[in-house]
Amino acid sequence: MTFDESRIPWAYLKANYDRWKAEGYWIIGGFWFGFDMTHSWAVGTERFLIAMLEEPEWCEEIYDTYLNLDIQLFDRIWEAGYRFDEINWPNDMGYKHNQFFSLNTFREMDKPRIARAVKWAHDHGVKARMHSCGDINPFVPELIELGMDGLNPLEVKAGMDPVQLKKTYGDKLLFHGGINAVLWDKPEQIKEEIDRVVPIMKENGGYIFSSDHSIPENISLADFRGVLDEVMRVGKY
Repeated sequence: MTFDESRIPWAYLKANYDRWKAEGYWIIGGFWFGFDMTHSWAVGTERFLIAMLEEPEWCEEIYDTYLNLDIQLFDRIWEAGYRFDEINWPNDMGYKHNQFFSLNTFREMDKPRIARAVKWAHDHGVKARMHSCGDINPFVPELIELGMDGLNPLEVKAGMDPVQLKKTYGDKLLFHGGINAVLWDKPEQIKEEIDRVVPIMKENGGYIFSSDHSIPENISLADFRGVLDEVMRVGKY
Protein backbone atom coordinates (compact mmCIF):
# COMPACT_ATOMS: atom_id res chain seq x y z
CA MET A 1 0.00 0.00 0.00
CA THR A 2 2.88 2.35 -0.80
CA PHE A 3 3.23 4.53 -3.87
CA ASP A 4 4.70 2.84 -6.91
CA GLU A 5 4.33 4.36 -10.34
CA SER A 6 3.93 0.91 -11.87
CA ARG A 7 0.42 0.83 -10.35
CA ILE A 8 -0.64 3.37 -12.99
CA PRO A 9 -1.78 1.87 -16.35
CA TRP A 10 0.32 4.19 -18.48
CA ALA A 11 -0.02 2.13 -21.68
CA TYR A 12 -3.81 2.09 -21.35
CA LEU A 13 -3.94 5.85 -20.80
CA LYS A 14 -1.63 6.53 -23.73
CA ALA A 15 -3.66 4.29 -26.03
CA ASN A 16 -7.07 5.73 -25.15
CA TYR A 17 -6.83 9.22 -23.67
CA ASP A 18 -6.68 11.22 -26.91
CA ARG A 19 -9.74 9.37 -28.25
CA TRP A 20 -11.67 9.98 -25.03
CA LYS A 21 -10.98 13.71 -25.29
CA ALA A 22 -11.72 13.89 -29.02
CA GLU A 23 -15.05 12.09 -28.58
CA GLY A 24 -16.07 14.22 -25.60
CA TYR A 25 -16.10 11.50 -22.95
CA TRP A 26 -16.76 12.38 -19.33
CA ILE A 27 -13.57 10.98 -17.80
CA ILE A 28 -13.65 9.67 -14.24
CA GLY A 29 -10.75 9.08 -11.87
CA GLY A 30 -11.51 6.26 -9.45
CA PHE A 31 -10.46 6.77 -5.85
CA TRP A 32 -10.68 3.82 -3.41
CA PHE A 33 -10.99 4.57 0.31
CA GLY A 34 -13.42 4.83 3.22
CA PHE A 35 -15.51 2.54 5.39
CA ASP A 36 -16.76 0.25 2.64
CA MET A 37 -13.37 -0.41 1.12
CA THR A 38 -11.87 -1.03 4.54
CA HIS A 39 -14.43 -3.43 5.98
CA SER A 40 -15.35 -5.33 2.83
CA TRP A 41 -11.93 -5.61 1.20
CA ALA A 42 -9.45 -5.53 4.06
CA VAL A 43 -10.48 -6.76 7.51
CA GLY A 44 -14.16 -7.79 7.52
CA THR A 45 -17.35 -6.03 8.55
CA GLU A 46 -17.80 -7.09 12.18
CA ARG A 47 -14.12 -6.71 13.00
CA PHE A 48 -13.97 -3.20 11.61
CA LEU A 49 -17.24 -2.02 13.18
CA ILE A 50 -16.01 -3.11 16.60
CA ALA A 51 -12.62 -1.55 15.98
CA MET A 52 -14.20 1.80 15.08
CA LEU A 53 -15.14 2.05 18.76
CA GLU A 54 -12.34 0.09 20.43
CA GLU A 55 -9.35 0.85 18.18
CA PRO A 56 -10.18 4.08 16.32
CA GLU A 57 -6.54 5.01 15.71
CA TRP A 58 -6.00 1.73 13.83
CA CYS A 59 -9.09 2.36 11.71
CA GLU A 60 -7.98 5.90 10.91
CA GLU A 61 -4.56 4.63 9.87
CA ILE A 62 -6.18 2.25 7.38
CA TYR A 63 -8.39 5.04 6.03
CA ASP A 64 -5.44 7.36 5.57
CA THR A 65 -3.26 4.69 3.98
CA TYR A 66 -5.86 4.11 1.27
CA LEU A 67 -6.52 7.80 0.66
CA ASN A 68 -2.87 8.84 0.73
CA LEU A 69 -2.13 6.29 -1.97
CA ASP A 70 -5.05 7.53 -4.08
CA ILE A 71 -3.80 11.10 -3.89
CA GLN A 72 -0.20 10.15 -4.69
CA LEU A 73 -1.26 8.14 -7.73
CA PHE A 74 -3.61 10.76 -9.11
CA ASP A 75 -1.14 13.57 -8.44
CA ARG A 76 1.30 11.68 -10.66
CA ILE A 77 -1.33 11.08 -13.36
CA TRP A 78 -2.24 14.78 -13.30
CA GLU A 79 1.42 15.83 -13.45
CA ALA A 80 1.81 13.66 -16.56
CA GLY A 81 -0.81 15.77 -18.33
CA TYR A 82 -3.83 13.50 -18.12
CA ARG A 83 -7.01 15.34 -17.16
CA PHE A 84 -10.37 14.04 -16.02
CA ASP A 85 -13.74 15.53 -15.17
CA GLU A 86 -14.43 14.06 -11.75
CA ILE A 87 -13.22 11.73 -9.05
CA ASN A 88 -15.62 9.03 -7.95
CA TRP A 89 -15.42 6.40 -5.27
CA PRO A 90 -17.65 3.71 -3.69
CA ASN A 91 -18.29 3.87 0.04
CA ASP A 92 -21.41 2.01 1.19
CA MET A 93 -22.22 3.44 4.62
CA GLY A 94 -25.78 2.22 5.04
CA TYR A 95 -28.06 -0.76 4.73
CA LYS A 96 -31.86 -1.16 4.88
CA HIS A 97 -33.32 1.72 6.90
CA ASN A 98 -30.18 2.45 8.88
CA GLN A 99 -26.48 3.27 8.80
CA PHE A 100 -23.55 1.07 9.74
CA PHE A 101 -22.44 3.62 12.33
CA SER A 102 -23.65 6.75 14.09
CA LEU A 103 -23.49 10.29 12.83
CA ASN A 104 -20.82 11.05 15.45
CA THR A 105 -18.68 8.15 14.24
CA PHE A 106 -19.15 9.32 10.65
CA ARG A 107 -17.90 12.75 11.67
CA GLU A 108 -14.84 11.25 13.34
CA MET A 109 -13.95 8.65 10.73
CA ASP A 110 -15.23 9.08 7.19
CA LYS A 111 -16.04 12.77 7.06
CA PRO A 112 -12.46 14.10 7.40
CA ARG A 113 -11.24 11.75 4.66
CA ILE A 114 -14.15 12.58 2.37
CA ALA A 115 -13.33 16.25 2.95
CA ARG A 116 -9.75 15.64 1.78
CA ALA A 117 -10.95 13.88 -1.36
CA VAL A 118 -13.45 16.62 -2.19
CA LYS A 119 -10.80 19.28 -1.62
CA TRP A 120 -8.36 17.46 -3.87
CA ALA A 121 -10.98 17.36 -6.63
CA HIS A 122 -11.91 21.01 -6.31
CA ASP A 123 -8.27 22.11 -6.09
CA HIS A 124 -7.83 20.46 -9.49
CA GLY A 125 -10.99 21.97 -10.93
CA VAL A 126 -12.95 18.70 -11.13
CA LYS A 127 -16.10 17.32 -9.51
CA ALA A 128 -16.41 14.86 -6.63
CA ARG A 129 -19.14 12.21 -6.69
CA MET A 130 -19.61 9.35 -4.23
CA HIS A 131 -21.49 6.05 -4.35
CA SER A 132 -23.09 4.87 -1.13
CA CYS A 133 -25.74 2.16 -1.02
CA GLY A 134 -28.20 1.88 1.85
CA ASP A 135 -29.92 4.49 3.97
CA ILE A 136 -27.50 7.39 4.41
CA ASN A 137 -30.12 10.11 4.92
CA PRO A 138 -28.44 11.57 8.06
CA PHE A 139 -25.15 11.90 6.20
CA VAL A 140 -26.47 13.83 3.19
CA PRO A 141 -26.37 17.32 4.79
CA GLU A 142 -22.84 16.55 6.02
CA LEU A 143 -21.73 15.63 2.49
CA ILE A 144 -23.22 18.85 1.14
CA GLU A 145 -21.39 20.79 3.85
CA LEU A 146 -18.12 19.32 2.52
CA GLY A 147 -18.92 20.45 -1.02
CA MET A 148 -19.77 17.06 -2.48
CA ASP A 149 -21.00 17.54 -6.04
CA GLY A 150 -22.94 14.32 -6.68
CA LEU A 151 -24.42 11.30 -4.91
CA ASN A 152 -25.31 7.82 -6.16
CA PRO A 153 -27.31 5.48 -6.11
CA LEU A 154 -30.24 6.70 -3.88
CA GLU A 155 -31.34 3.18 -2.89
CA VAL A 156 -35.13 3.36 -2.68
CA LYS A 157 -35.77 0.06 -0.87
CA ALA A 158 -33.32 1.11 1.84
CA GLY A 159 -35.20 4.31 2.59
CA MET A 160 -33.69 6.88 0.22
CA ASP A 161 -36.54 8.83 -1.38
CA PRO A 162 -35.18 10.49 -4.54
CA VAL A 163 -38.10 12.89 -4.90
CA GLN A 164 -37.77 14.12 -1.33
CA LEU A 165 -34.00 14.40 -1.69
CA LYS A 166 -34.45 16.46 -4.83
CA LYS A 167 -36.96 18.77 -3.18
CA THR A 168 -34.74 19.24 -0.13
CA TYR A 169 -31.25 19.36 -1.63
CA GLY A 170 -31.71 19.68 -5.39
CA ASP A 171 -30.08 23.09 -5.54
CA LYS A 172 -26.96 21.80 -3.79
CA LEU A 173 -26.31 18.27 -5.06
CA LEU A 174 -26.46 16.28 -8.28
CA PHE A 175 -28.39 13.03 -7.93
CA HIS A 176 -27.62 9.85 -9.85
CA GLY A 177 -29.98 6.86 -9.65
CA GLY A 178 -33.08 6.50 -7.52
CA ILE A 179 -35.09 4.27 -9.89
CA ASN A 180 -36.06 1.18 -7.88
CA ALA A 181 -34.21 -1.87 -9.25
CA VAL A 182 -36.91 -4.18 -7.86
CA LEU A 183 -39.32 -2.90 -10.54
CA TRP A 184 -37.16 -3.21 -13.66
CA ASP A 185 -38.54 -6.63 -14.66
CA LYS A 186 -42.14 -5.39 -14.21
CA PRO A 187 -42.80 -3.34 -17.40
CA GLU A 188 -45.85 -1.40 -16.29
CA GLN A 189 -44.63 -0.69 -12.76
CA ILE A 190 -41.20 0.52 -13.86
CA LYS A 191 -42.74 2.86 -16.43
CA GLU A 192 -45.08 4.26 -13.79
CA GLU A 193 -42.10 4.80 -11.49
CA ILE A 194 -40.13 6.55 -14.24
CA ASP A 195 -43.14 8.78 -14.98
CA ARG A 196 -43.44 9.64 -11.28
CA VAL A 197 -39.78 10.24 -10.48
CA VAL A 198 -37.91 11.47 -13.56
CA PRO A 199 -39.91 14.66 -14.31
CA ILE A 200 -39.26 15.85 -10.75
CA MET A 201 -35.60 14.81 -10.68
CA LYS A 202 -34.79 16.56 -13.96
CA GLU A 203 -36.15 19.94 -12.83
CA ASN A 204 -33.41 22.58 -13.18
CA GLY A 205 -30.95 19.88 -14.19
CA GLY A 206 -28.72 17.98 -11.79
CA TYR A 207 -29.92 14.44 -12.42
CA ILE A 208 -28.39 11.34 -14.04
CA PHE A 209 -30.86 8.54 -14.74
CA SER A 210 -30.07 5.02 -13.54
CA SER A 211 -31.35 2.23 -11.35
CA ASP A 212 -30.68 2.39 -7.62
CA HIS A 213 -28.93 -0.99 -7.61
CA SER A 214 -28.11 -3.94 -9.88
CA ILE A 215 -30.72 -4.41 -12.59
CA PRO A 216 -32.42 -7.86 -12.36
CA GLU A 217 -30.94 -10.39 -14.76
CA ASN A 218 -34.38 -11.64 -15.81
CA ILE A 219 -35.45 -8.42 -17.52
CA SER A 220 -35.85 -9.06 -21.25
CA LEU A 221 -34.06 -7.02 -23.87
CA ALA A 222 -37.40 -5.79 -25.18
CA ASP A 223 -38.49 -4.61 -21.72
CA PHE A 224 -35.11 -2.96 -21.14
CA ARG A 225 -35.51 -1.07 -24.39
CA GLY A 226 -38.98 -0.07 -23.22
CA VAL A 227 -37.45 1.43 -20.07
CA LEU A 228 -35.01 3.47 -22.13
CA ASP A 229 -37.74 4.62 -24.50
CA GLU A 230 -39.84 5.81 -21.54
CA VAL A 231 -36.86 7.65 -20.05
CA MET A 232 -36.23 9.39 -23.36
CA ARG A 233 -39.90 10.33 -23.59
CA VAL A 234 -40.26 11.90 -20.14
CA GLY A 235 -36.66 12.89 -19.57
CA LYS A 236 -36.04 15.18 -22.52
CA TYR A 237 -35.93 18.93 -22.05
